[in-house]
Amino acid sequence: MGYIGRRGLLMGAAGALSVLAVSGDAAAAAGRRRDPKREFRGMWLASVVNRDWPSRPGLTADQQRTELLAHLDTAVRRRLNVVVLQVRPTADALWPSPYEPWSQYLTGVQGKDPGWDPLGTAVREAHERGLELHAWFNPYRVATHTDPSKLVADHPARVHPDWVLPYGGKLYYNPGLPEVRRFVQDAMLDAVSRYDIDAVHWDDYFYPYPVAGQTFADNEAYARYGAGFPDRAAWRRDNTDRLVSEMATRIKQVKKDVRFGISPFGVWRNASTDPLGSPTRAGAQTYDDLYADTRKWVKEGWLDYVVPQLYWNIGLAAADYAKLLPWWSDVARDTGVDLYIGEALYKAGDPAQPAAWQDPAELSRHLTLAKNYAEVRGHVFFSAKEVAADRIGAMGRVVADHYPDRAKPPR
Repeated sequence: MGYIGRRGLLMGAAGALSVLAVSGDAAAAAGRRRDPKREFRGMWLASVVNRDWPSRPGLTADQQRTELLAHLDTAVRRRLNVVVLQVRPTADALWPSPYEPWSQYLTGVQGKDPGWDPLGTAVREAHERGLELHAWFNPYRVATHTDPSKLVADHPARVHPDWVLPYGGKLYYNPGLPEVRRFVQDAMLDAVSRYDIDAVHWDDYFYPYPVAGQTFADNEAYARYGAGFPDRAAWRRDNTDRLVSEMATRIKQVKKDVRFGISPFGVWRNASTDPLGSPTRAGAQTYDDLYADTRKWVKEGWLDYVVPQLYWNIGLAAADYAKLLPWWSDVARDTGVDLYIGEALYKAGDPAQPAAWQDPAELSRHLTLAKNYAEVRGHVFFSAKEVAADRIGAMGRVVADHYPDRAKPPR
């Protein structure tokens, strides 16, 4: 498919090649001892478009719960210790939120009560299994279509139509509006305040990935709020910075022990664009295309952890895993921000992928290479469906080579 990205239909351009105020004193955190017995071993569990779970909309509550627990049991069997569960895929909720409707991916009908509390169950059952539960939220995506009338009548995007912009066949909240940034933070913090989640987790969507021939029509917001910025791009980056830094502060105000992590697209900028950038030739750069200064967020210590999506094989000319790994290690060094690496398990055995991904040992080699970098404290695999199915045995190889015993995640 024309690369929709890292997460199949979920993510924007992980393959676009072709185309924390937070941790306390960052210096002290950076100097803390690394416990070699602690390692982040995670998997993403995606709900948008029923990618991983539930397997389809409209299952009974018991069926949904059974599938969820099976994913948690798979994580235990693979000797993982963190599940990153997508609980706000499209401005909706997998918990009884006072801000947003129940997700359509549960019942097939947006706003319909599924008859149980998926997030509450996930937290409890994960903890009983010795797993951390990181709640994964998408800040701005409203719908995978552009018709507001398809949203439930009391959806905030219909109550506030001025908050919403269509772009690339989807609806998005406008990141340039302060009231939008406050609202999406409030909606996510509801889950932080009500559940014993271990972390707030965001993916790579901020401003949407560019779509050829289309304009993100934020002229009015820019005219209202963009004074004092050299250009629209700088204003947009400031909007995203504000979202991240404000959320970092607010999470700790609600619960100081809840961590904040972000999983950005793996290329901040190419070195040909910026001498501080990575030795890559990627078609997407988060700084320029998503208005997300991911390097700055790490350097400023706004995050507790960062999970760059290094979804490319070792030796790929445009974006070599073996070159991006040391670049991200250098970014994270002495910041107090933990570095975990996002791994493209979904590519293993996919006939549409290059030859490297037909080798069951490719991912294991990633983890072997990462052991050379002290800053790398773990890996996260996309995604749960592939962790279970393990098409060519790549996940089994990782477990056999690198996870002989259970381990606790870093803290």
